[in-house]
Amino acid sequence: MFIDFFYHLRKYQLPVSVKEYLTLLEVLSHPIMPPTLDDFYRMARMTLIKDETLFDKYDQAFASFAKGIEAKLPASKEIPMDWLIKEFQKRLTPEEKAAIEKHGLEKLLELFKQRLEEQKERHAGGNKWIGTGGSSPFGHGGYHPEGIRVGGPSAGNRTAVKVWEERLFQEYDANQELGTRNFKVALRRLRRFAREGAAEELDLDDTIRSTARNAGYLDVKMVPERHNSVKVLMLLDVGGSMDDHIQRVEELFSAAGSEFHHLEVYYFHNCVYERVWRYGHDRRRQYIDTWDLLRKYNEDWRVIMVGDATMSPYEIMAPGGSVEHFNKEAGATWLQRIIDTWPKTVWLNPEPSHYWQYRQSISLIRNIMQDHMYPITVSGIEQGMRFLSK
Repeated sequence: MFIDFFYHLRKYQLPVSVKEYLTLLEVLSHPIMPPTLDDFYRMARMTLIKDETLFDKYDQAFASFAKGIEAKLPASKEIPMDWLIKEFQKRLTPEEKAAIEKHGLEKLLELFKQRLEEQKERHAGGNKWIGTGGSSPFGHGGYHPEGIRVGGPSAGNRTAVKVWEERLFQEYDANQELGTRNFKVALRRLRRFAREGAAEELDLDDTIRSTARNAGYLDVKMVPERHNSVKVLMLLDVGGSMDDHIQRVEELFSAAGSEFHHLEVYYFHNCVYERVWRYGHDRRRQYIDTWDLLRKYNEDWRVIMVGDATMSPYEIMAPGGSVEHFNKEAGATWLQRIIDTWPKTVWLNPEPSHYWQYRQSISLIRNIMQDHMYPITVSGIEQGMRFLSK
């Protein structure tokens, strides 16, 4: 099985060496206790994968391998609970969805508290209690136009205005190269070259002139390597509806990494609030207060925000509107602080621009950004870079 696992990782183009594979076998030969599948996943990743940007590709390979193992195991006599729960879900027609009464944010939270106090047992299906499936505004796996998701995965409708659980979003792959060439060309509008550092690059013209003056004896002249001196701070929206745009944003992110010598990247979800984050080697969020971010980078930096700006208007305009936590100040307040600190700020939106007029949240953010929102197309990025380079 382990040799199959080794070749399976190679099939996914992961740079796994024979020496690393033998190390894994040595570790497994001296177990302290029988490992679970999760233990093996972490142990193999720690032993075989040396670059954290490959963790996502490893996850995909491991998931595929694990499914193959599960298919070979004898079938369980018990019916999976997840399957039973899904059977309770209602098949709502568009008319039924439209008939569900919408609640305001304050009323929604009030009803949620009331349901928690009244409900005494688990519930699935239906339109009132906190449970799974159905059309209740509380629970998960069903549909309600403005609900609170509790204790499980989304059904894909993306209508929750609150999410009562921690959500771990995967950072974008910095090694994505396919399709980035046009993005690189567009981003070069922002280039400001400067000579800095040690002399590492051949100055051909000066070498020819100096050799000619030296009666033909070679006199090599070097200059410092040429770098893009523009300093760029990128704030990237991840998770939720942004999952539909991962490939395009990865291409943009990869192009920015190769074009900008000074590039700092932080993440947020839907709208910026009192903290943003980076991802550590263990893929956990490492938070930083937004106030610290505003103080750390001076006004020389250019800010590129990337997100689809598609969310509930509460998340922009109302304290407590965030789907992940209770934010004391509205998202619009933090966006305005970003613009006041860095006047050269643009918002790049992967949503097609002809949809923007139908999204209230996009109109709100465009207004806050003083109309400096551009689509993630070559022409859109060029327009944004022209504004940043002024």
